[in-house]
This record gives sequence, C-alpha cells and structure tokens, in this order.
Amino acid sequence: MSDTRRRVKVYTLNEERQWDDRGTGHVSSTFVERLKGTSLLVRAESDGSLLLESKISPNTAYQKQQDTLIVWSEADNYDLALSFQEKAGCDEIWEKICQVQGKDPALDITQDPIDESEEERFEEIPETSHLVELPPCELSRLEEIADLVTSVLSSPIRREKLALALMSEAYIKKLLGLFRVCEDLDNREGLHHLYEIIRGVLFLNKAALFEVMFSDDSIMDVVGCLEYDPAMVQPKRHREFLTKTAKFKEVIPITDSELRQKIHQTYRVQYIQDIILPTPSVFEDNFLSTLTSFIFFNKVEIVSMLQDDEKFLTEVFAQLTDEATEDSKRRELVNFVKEFCAFSQTLQPQNRDAFFKTLANLGILPALEIVMGMDDLQVRAAATDIFSYLVEFSPSMVREFVMQEPQQTDDDVLLINVVIKQMICDSDPELGGAVQLMGLLRTLIDPENMLASTNKTEKTEFLSFFYKYCMHVLTAPLLANTAHEKNSKAPDLQESSTKINPVCPDNFQTAQLLALILELLTFCVEHHTYHIKTYIMNKDLLRRVLVLMNSKHTFLALCALRFMRRIIGLKDEYYNRYIIKGNLFEPVINALLDNGTRYNLLNSAIIELFEFIKVEDVKSLIAHIVDNFYQALEPIEYVQTFKGLKGRYEQEKDRQSQRLSRFRRDARSLDEDENLWLNDDDEDDDEDAVEKRMEDDFSDSYGKYMEAKKGAANGANNTKAAAIPPTIAAITPNSSASSIKTVALPATPSVKTALVGLVDYPDDEDGDEEDEQEEQSPRKRARLST
Repeated sequence: MSDTRRRVKVYTLNEERQWDDRGTGHVSSTFVERLKGTSLLVRAESDGSLLLESKISPNTAYQKQQDTLIVWSEADNYDLALSFQEKAGCDEIWEKICQVQGKDPALDITQDPIDESEEERFEEIPETSHLVELPPCELSRLEEIADLVTSVLSSPIRREKLALALMSEAYIKKLLGLFRVCEDLDNREGLHHLYEIIRGVLFLNKAALFEVMFSDDSIMDVVGCLEYDPAMVQPKRHREFLTKTAKFKEVIPITDSELRQKIHQTYRVQYIQDIILPTPSVFEDNFLSTLTSFIFFNKVEIVSMLQDDEKFLTEVFAQLTDEATEDSKRRELVNFVKEFCAFSQTLQPQNRDAFFKTLANLGILPALEIVMGMDDLQVRAAATDIFSYLVEFSPSMVREFVMQEPQQTDDDVLLINVVIKQMICDSDPELGGAVQLMGLLRTLIDPENMLASTNKTEKTEFLSFFYKYCMHVLTAPLLANTAHEKNSKAPDLQESSTKINPVCPDNFQTAQLLALILELLTFCVEHHTYHIKTYIMNKDLLRRVLVLMNSKHTFLALCALRFMRRIIGLKDEYYNRYIIKGNLFEPVINALLDNGTRYNLLNSAIIELFEFIKVEDVKSLIAHIVDNFYQALEPIEYVQTFKGLKGRYEQEKDRQSQRLSRFRRDARSLDEDENLWLNDDDEDDDEDAVEKRMEDDFSDSYGKYMEAKKGAANGANNTKAAAIPPTIAAITPNSSASSIKTVALPATPSVKTALVGLVDYPDDEDGDEEDEQEEQSPRKRARLST
C-alpha cells in the first residue's frame, strides 16, 4: 500500500517492560466475522502477512499519546501499541475506536479506570473478587510483588485494581516494615525489590496511597526505600540530608502544630518529586500528576493558614522594618517572605488578589524600600524577587504607593530610585540582577497597563512623576560616560581608540549597563511621546547617545543606533528638525565609513536606517543627508539606498521648480487682474505713465536687492535673497503681497535654491561657506564642525 497515513509500527511489551518491534505495516479497521466485531488489522508492508488482528472491545481502555501513538492492553501482561507515521492516520483509527465504544474522540483515553459496567458488577459481586490478588507480604515474595506492581502500570484499569488491593489490606505499612527488616539484615536484593515496589506504587498516581505513604510515621521509610536504586552502586543518603543537612528555620515561632507538620510534609514530598524520582519516560508522563496536585494543594493550604494568622504576619513585618533587627535575622525574614510569595503562585486568581492585598496592608512596599537599600547582597536579591512578584501582580498598586510617598528633598529615598540605583550598581559581571530590574521598570512605565479613571489619568500622573523625580537617576550613567566627548573638538581625540570618558572606562560591564539604559530609553521613545521628547530636547540626549557609536563594543553602538532609529521611525518633524540642526547624522555616517567594507550587523543596521528614510520619503532628512553627506556616500554602490536618496532629492527639487514656476505665473496673472480692477476708472491713462511707474519700482527693488547682496557678504541670512534675479523684482507696486512671495522664490532652479521648501532654518550656514566647502569631504567637514 502507498497510503502513508495508515503506515504503523506494531509494538508489544515484553517481560522486561521493554517494547519489542513486531514489524511495520498498514492498519485498517474492518468487521471480522470470526471475531464477531470491528477489529484492527495490520498487514506487513513487505509480504502482506497479518501482523495484528485485534477486536475493538467495548470495555478495553485505549489511550492516545503524543498524537501518533495508541496503547491498550489485550490481556494480563500483554500490552500493545501502534505507532503511526502520520497524525492524520492516528486520528482516523482513533475515531473508529471511539465510534465502536461510543466515546468522544476528543478524549485521550476511552475508558475511565472504572467504567459504569464495572461499577455495576461491583454492586453484584463481592468487591474483593475484582481486586488484584497480592502475594503475602514476606521477604521471600518481594520479587513476585515487584513484578506484579511493575506489570500493571501500562493498564489504567489494572492500576486501579492494584491500588484498591493495597488500600484494603494496609499493604503499604507491611512493606515498610519489611524495609526496616531488610535494612537491618543488609539484604541488598530485597532492598532493590522494595525500590521497584515503592516506585511503582508512586506511579499508581493515587492520592489515597499518598496520604498513607507521606504521613509522618511513613515518609522517611518511603525515602529510605528510594535510596536503594538497583542502578546505583552505592545507595544515596537522602534521609541524612533531610534530617541533618536541611534545617527548618522558624523566623517567627509557629504555634500551629498542623501548619508545621504540613510545611515539613510539603518540603519532603517536593524533594521526592524533584530529587529522588527519575524523570518519567514517554509512557509515564501522566503517572505523577496526582503527586504534583498533592504538593500544589499543600502549598495552597499553607498560604491560607499563614494568611489567616494575622499576629504571625504582623510580627514578621514589624521585625523586618525594625532597625534593631540583626542582619542575619532580617535575611531570614526576607527569605521567608520570598518563599511565601512563591507559594502564593499556586492560589486561584481571586485568592491571590486577597493575598497581595493583605501584604500591601501589612506594609510590604515600605519594607522593601528599606531592605532593597541594604548592603547585604542576599537580602537585596531576595527583596528583588519579592518586588517582581508585586509588580507582576499589580503594577498600579506599586505606582500608587510610589506617588503617595512624601516628596522629600532627597530623591534617592524613593522606591523607584532605589530600584534604579540597585540596577546601576549591580556587582554581577553579567548584570543578571540589573536585567531583571530593568524588566520591572519597563513594566512600571508601560502605559499599556496603566488605568484611566473618570477624572484623572494614571498615565499622565505617573509619567510626570517619573520624569520629574526618577529619569535623571536613570540617565546619570549615560550622561556621565558621554560628557567628555561632548566638549572635545580635538581631531586626535576623535581618532583615538577609546572615545568614552576615562573616568568611566568603556569596559564590558559598563557597556552592558549603558545598553540596558538605552533599551529602556528606546522603549520610552516608542510609548511616552511627549514626556521623552521634552527630555531629549532639554538634555540634548540624542547627541550624547550617539557618542556611543564610537564604542569598541559593537552591541553598544547598535543600541545607540537603535535609539536613533526609533526616533526617526516616529516621522516626527519636531525630532527631524532637532537632528538636522544638531547635524546628528555625522556620527552615524562616520561609523559607516569607519566600518569600511565589512559586511556585519552594524553595516546592515545603518543602511536600514537610510533605507527607511528613503522608503518613507522623509523630505527634510533626505535634503539634509544629500546636501551634507552625499559626496562621502556616493561611492557606496553595493546597495542602491544612497543613489535612491539622491533620486528622491532630485524628484523633490523638480517638483519644487515646477510648483514655483506655476506659482509665479499665477501670481503675475493675479497682479494683472488686480491692476485691471484698480485702474477700471483710469482706462484713458497714458501707457507711458505706467511704464514710468514700473521703471521707478524696478530701481527701488534693484537697490534693495543690491543692499541685500552686500549684507550677504557680512554673514546675513541671504540664502533666498542671493538667488533673486533682478528681472523678478519688476512688478506692479499695487501687488505688494504678491511681490513679497515672488521675491522669496527663484524663477529657475539652481544648486542652492533646490532646498527651498525642503528645509530652511535661521542657523543655516551662509552660501559662501557652502561654496568653499563644496569640494571638501563631507566626513571631514562634519568632524571639523563638531
């Protein structure tokens, strides 16, 4: 057959609990007269022989695993599995099985461990007749018991029967008694069998058995059984660790004995699951789900009991904030609160809300403000974890607390500033803590999770607070590391290998910190608009950031470039004018030229920046780039980006020329109409008088033009006046408004006037300087003008 959907491998489970491959073939579901029912048939793809013929029994529990596997038990100790090549084929056969049994195909198992027919039979027949018959609990029968326990794990119904048998005969207690005997006799073979038995009982996944096994008088014997893994040469010493190494610390004495017992039990069961038990195999994935639930509900109960004990928590926070508390005691208290918050993650959402509100009422945030400023690294790390739980739960709760803090003269005592300082002063070379804190700050300043009320907006209030009291603390390292370059104009400094302030060397840790700060500032540019725009302009922040384009760490240069790219991506003319006025493309283009012919991420990122400007047709930036840097960029031909910028520039210049020409004609037409209207009553006037007036006007205008041209020599703003041909000034005196417009625009395009309408600012350099610099390299010119 060529249908790969039905292609399967047939497996059977052998006595060693290993799966044997019985061959590859194609499966089908057909009615077999001899079996009197719909059956699964698998014929070998090699010779067409019958590999499997299995009737789909209404009472057999079929289980679908991993989308391509169907497992079931034919009889005692005979388990089968079909492994499909394609999920579609598995789904088809699964639907057929469910159709025969009248089950929903959405289920992964067709039968509950005890189905309705079995329950009815339990009512009719004595219960014990359906239990697995357990051998006597004796040393000589341990091997037989181990084989029985491991043989039932693949069948849900047989697991259920074995669990009932173990419960009805109090078999667990008897087995643990045999363990103590074997250990006293140093009977290694018996201990190895007990390991298999106890491990198998855990995999039965029954809460009733767990209650017995994890009781105070049994759990250490269970741990003892699990020490004797046959695969290990020497037994592990888990009991020694749990009783001697692991110490239970009561930061505040717990008077409730039930709570104390529950804490001990949960720790030990968690240890069994995480440390002792091996990782479950593919067929054991769900065997420990009940154990996970057991631990989960224990944690919920512990949190609820502690939360209800108001005296206990009140005492914890009182000692935590008490200045007289010893450092070691405070460290234990902080670790307790951290574990307490970790346990709270098991609560349902409504219960978790109540939990964190309880902590807030007890003063968790003022306490964190104190402990996060301490010198103890362990205390600060634990406090950071607690803070992350609070921010994750409710950023608004943290913001509300911060804004309600008294505005003291020293901003360093504010909680957010304490967090920022801890981020800046992280001693970890990899800045692990700083990365975590940066993520928390990002959450706090994210407008997406800020609430808006009817009368006031949390976003406006908090961002105003943050930029007034906190932003200067965040940007302090950035400004400190770029201060030296800003005031330096020496070319030899610009060519040096280290461009950062020598006081704060450009080492890896400093570069990482600056990259984190830049990442946060880039987020602000994207989400805060007004506040960050004002801050950038006031601090000339982009210029300082672009100093880092000279960093020897490429990732830091890329962060600086990403900051500028995000600003340009807003297509905000306010930002564009700031960039043009400050000539802020210079460090970017210098970095591109210094990078040379290397095809790397920095090269691609810079080209992408210019490609964005070209594609989005940001006219003011295109004009600035072409006018000032095209001579240096023209040789770059492996991409068409810069030639495309020049093309955009020329197109805009042509459009401007056409528009100016058309506007001039329209203006003259308007002047003529105006003159006709004004002179309607003077139709008989002599034409010579009109010509004389025009000649006089020409003389006056030409005189003004010459004066303007003389002013250009003195450095006056003459970019527009210098381009005016004398003939344009000869207009009628009655159209003064039109004459102003016309004087300001050229009749024909020239090199200088091409920028008219694109960009024109009072601080533009005069035309003479541009002429002198026309033959210079834009790169060199930019450096000298820094």
